[in-house]
Amino acid sequence: MKYVYPACFYPEDDGRYSVEFADFDLATFGNDLGDAVYMASDALSGRILSMLEDGEKLPSASDPITIHPDDKHAFVSLIATDVKEAEVDILNKPVRKTVKIPLWLNKAASQKHVDFSAVFKDALLEQLAM
Repeated sequence: MKYVYPACFYPEDDGRYSVEFADFDLATFGNDLGDAVYMASDALSGRILSMLEDGEKLPSASDPITIHPDDKHAFVSLIATDVKEAEVDILNKPVRKTVKIPLWLNKAASQKHVDFSAVFKDALLEQLAM
């Protein structure tokens, strides 16, 4: 599902941008304007996913015209995000698991340059019949 919320962009003296969302207690930054927009979308996705998972109601998006940043160099822009894409990224993020195997098996697999993560993943998929 896609969402759009306004964000205030504040240029910093070093070329970076701070970003704050009026409708969430949420802030981020970027090394330049493009990075700030990307980071704002990423932060917004994470916050929305977290709220949805917790059963919280999302706030209505403010009308950008009603938002007046307190810095004359700041500006308001709409940030769009697709939480389905973010959810896929989160679900596919690798997690570290510790497994125990016999020393001899570890040595043999290491000598053959076996990718333990790939073998473990394939075995789990086969076990779960996915």
